[in-house]
Amino acid sequence: MKTHRSNSGVCQVTGKHLPMQQLVSGTDIRKGILDLMKADHPHLDENGFVSIAVLNQYRNKYLENMLTSELGELSELEKEVIKSINEHELLSSNIETELSENLTFGERVSDKIAEFGGSWTFILIFFSFLFLWMAINVYFVASRPFDPFPFILLNLILSCLAAIQAPIIMMSQNRKEAKDRQRSEYDYQVNLKAELEIRLLHEKIDHLIINQNQRLIEIQQIQVDLLEDIMVGLKSKKH
Repeated sequence: MKTHRSNSGVCQVTGKHLPMQQLVSGTDIRKGILDLMKADHPHLDENGFVSIAVLNQYRNKYLENMLTSELGELSELEKEVIKSINEHELLSSNIETELSENLTFGERVSDKIAEFGGSWTFILIFFSFLFLWMAINVYFVASRPFDPFPFILLNLILSCLAAIQAPIIMMSQNRKEAKDRQRSEYDYQVNLKAELEIRLLHEKIDHLIINQNQRLIEIQQIQVDLLEDIMVGLKSKKH
């Protein structure tokens, strides 16, 4: 007679009846996470079931404990990494696009002006303007120059240009520093998530290897028992 496996089970933590697709056997849970569960729920049986929602909560707690023991108090970045692992979110993305989309109109203008002000095009145009200004006042309108030597009006224009250009360049530099800081935070999140994922993967592999070794030992013991029974049967037939 065939026995049909039940399609539902009971979560040992919440006591709710759930479909088997939403439950995990205690033997399939990593030892570190299972120990945390047993600390809060001493009655927990490894042969019983726990809901996936509860398992995700303790995964989060396990990762937080792991990071806290190594880094101390967790920052918002590290909490976001743990959240992304539990929710299976992807952190890697094109951050340059996000940084460009968040720029205001003034920040875009300052970046363009700073980029133009640091180019050879600006230098050539600037020196051409100075040469043309001096040539007009010295040679072409020498009788009645609008800015005679020593070119006081030109000096005033240059001073105003320098006074305006300096803060615009500083704005652009601040933007670049903010971008670099965001990039470093993003790289830290990706690297931290990769490290945690690798640690969990190692722990899961170790857990599987231990379970497989135990099962192999049980199979070998059963085979030894069968061989002993066969040997006993053979000896009884000889006698």
